[in-house]
Amino acid sequence: MTSERPILQLGHPTLRQVAQPVKSTADAQVQQLIDDLILTVQAASGVGLAAPQVGQSLQLLVVASRPNPRYPHAPVMEPTALINPRLIAHSEDTVKGWEGCLSIPGIRGLVPRYREVEVEYLDPWGAVQRVIWTDFVARIFQHESDHLAGKVFLDRVESTADLMTEQEYQTRVLAEGSGAGS
Repeated sequence: MTSERPILQLGHPTLRQVAQPVKSTADAQVQQLIDDLILTVQAASGVGLAAPQVGQSLQLLVVASRPNPRYPHAPVMEPTALINPRLIAHSEDTVKGWEGCLSIPGIRGLVPRYREVEVEYLDPWGAVQRVIWTDFVARIFQHESDHLAGKVFLDRVESTADLMTEQEYQTRVLAEGSGAGS
C-alpha cells in the first residue's frame, strides 16, 4: 500500500550521505519506494524528491513538475522515477533560479544551474532511458541529483545575500512573476 513518508529535515545525517546504487529495480521495496516518493512529493506540493529525503540512502529520485502552491508556474509533466541517474552532458551556460527544498522548509535560495542536461537512468522496469531536459525541469533534476551526492541547494548558493524566507519569496518574487526553482 502506498503511503506518504515523513521528509527528513536539514541536520539529519542521511541528507549528507552519498546514496548507494539501487541493485535491482524489480525489488518490491524499490517499487514501493517509487510509489511512496510520488505520493509524498505531491502531498507536500513539491516538484521533485530524492530517496535520501525520506531516509532511504539509495540513488533514486522523482521529477514531478506541475503547478502547485509552492511553484504556481511549474510546467506539467508525468512524475518520472529515475534509478541510478547519471548526468551525461550539460550546457555550458548556467542560469540562476530560485530554489526551495522540502528538507529545508522556510528558505529559498538563488542557485546557479546548467540550463540544459542530458541524463541517463533506469526506469522502474529496469530499462535504460536517456532524456534531455531544459530550464525548470533541468533545475529539478540537478537539485534532486545533489541529494544523491549528500548535497543541498544551500551548498550551491554563491552568497548569503541570495537567500530569503519562503514568506518573502511568495510575497515579493512570485508576485513579480519571476519565481523559478525546484
